[in-house]
Amino acid sequence: MSEPGVAVVIEDDEDVRNLVDAILKEAGFVVHSAATGREGVEVVRAQHASVVTLDVGLPDMDGHEVLRRIRQFSDAYVVMLTARSDEPDTLTAFLTGADDYVKKPFLPRELRARVTAMMRRPHTEGRFALPEEDRGGAYAGSAGPDWADQAVIRHNGVALNYKSRTVTLQGSTLPLTRSEFDLLFDLLRAKGEVRTRADLVRAARGDYYDDDAYISEADERAVETHIGNLRRKLREDPQSPRFLQTVRGVGYRLTPKRPD
Repeated sequence: MSEPGVAVVIEDDEDVRNLVDAILKEAGFVVHSAATGREGVEVVRAQHASVVTLDVGLPDMDGHEVLRRIRQFSDAYVVMLTARSDEPDTLTAFLTGADDYVKKPFLPRELRARVTAMMRRPHTEGRFALPEEDRGGAYAGSAGPDWADQAVIRHNGVALNYKSRTVTLQGSTLPLTRSEFDLLFDLLRAKGEVRTRADLVRAARGDYYDDDAYISEADERAVETHIGNLRRKLREDPQSPRFLQTVRGVGYRLTPKRPD
């Protein structure tokens, strides 16, 4: 990874802060640190951070509130670090705008691998030109060059342009997060084949998750959350879905193509 840019570590535990600082410096980042949420927000703003690691349990404010404030002005990649293990906390991080979520204690190589994988992926255009409730979690998806060259995929009134990472519904642009874009892209290119939740986790997280990687229930729940947000933005009718069908106990697939 060449010239990754600036990283900000927001962490009140000095030992963890020093460890993350060292990991990111080894990865080539210029690293700045903060011990409180308020200080961290200002450092991210002042230093124009490319990536942020953010402790959930800060002394002055909740890490999710810190993330909401950062998302008002920055599209930096954000990795939440936490000792908490409850699933709702994970989903809150994704919905607030986190790109990844790592539980403490973690292996240094795991954190570095996740950051490296994120930095390889593009941000979706217009990610933060959204109402706050639409700012969702975003991981990075993957796509082969053949699909990138195809550029536009159409289905039942939706047009996805991979090169510009934009999606329109009957001509109107949809404000999708990176995760929502990558999941829709994966389902469109599957052409009606069932995609399991594990398949979709890999599509959303890209290089970090290979075929043998362990995928947790929290990972799959996060995909369900993103699919729910995607359906809402597509204005799906639950009784007669036009775009995405649930295959109970397995995953999701594209609906059949309808006549124009």
